[in-house]
Amino acid sequence: MTVLGIVAGIGLMVGALIMGGNPKLFWSVPSLMVTVGGSFAAVLINFSFQDIKNVFGTVKQAFTTDLMDPEELIEVFGELARKARREGLLALEDDANRLEDPFFAKGIQMMVDAMEPQMIREILETDMAYMARRHEIGYGIFKTWGNLAPSFGLIGTLIGLVQMLAKLDKPETLGPSMALALITTFYGAIMAYMIFIPLAGKLSLRSEQEMMLHQMMLEGIIAIQSGVNPRILEEHLRSFLAPVSNRRRQPGEETLSGEEAFRQRI
Repeated sequence: MTVLGIVAGIGLMVGALIMGGNPKLFWSVPSLMVTVGGSFAAVLINFSFQDIKNVFGTVKQAFTTDLMDPEELIEVFGELARKARREGLLALEDDANRLEDPFFAKGIQMMVDAMEPQMIREILETDMAYMARRHEIGYGIFKTWGNLAPSFGLIGTLIGLVQMLAKLDKPETLGPSMALALITTFYGAIMAYMIFIPLAGKLSLRSEQEMMLHQMMLEGIIAIQSGVNPRILEEHLRSFLAPVSNRRRQPGEETLSGEEAFRQRI
């Protein structure tokens, strides 16, 4: 939906420019230099180079939907809990090696290694805290860039106005100069409200979803280690879900069974 939103927004904008007259009037390299280049330079000042380098790795999260379905996660935990009850915790070691999510695999492996539950909780909560910090920097960069872009658009407009006032002895140039000066404000608004602020919002949402999944994993791992009944474990994990999604599967509903979800995820 992120790609669809950006393409639809830019497409509608370009369509309006074409229908309204000559779209070439809205193309200005100096204006791009002031808004795009200037605002990016300000972002470089505000964040470290390593933070900005890392954000290009996290931005893909705004365009992908590879997070695990919480209902599938609950069913996987149900199967893991039943297996642990039948065969013991050591039987989950092979499952830990096959899990794709490093956080999930690490938690299961620590449980298999018989670490104390409190120690497991502290280690996983520390991982989550630093993960949240990395995510915060990631969407913070786009949020900051989105806040700066309109300001640099205004700076570009001021530059254009100064240049226009310097040519008052040539009245025929005032109109084109004024139009060119306003383009930077247009660029800044497009960058902020079409791209960067929505991207920051999507990354923030993805971060919240991922943190909720990891919190569910943490609680599930601790519950399996303490020998909680699988049905009670599933009900406990469903308490993380919103009322709409926090419902039992209906008879005949096409979905993965617990064992199928378990086999697909490990």
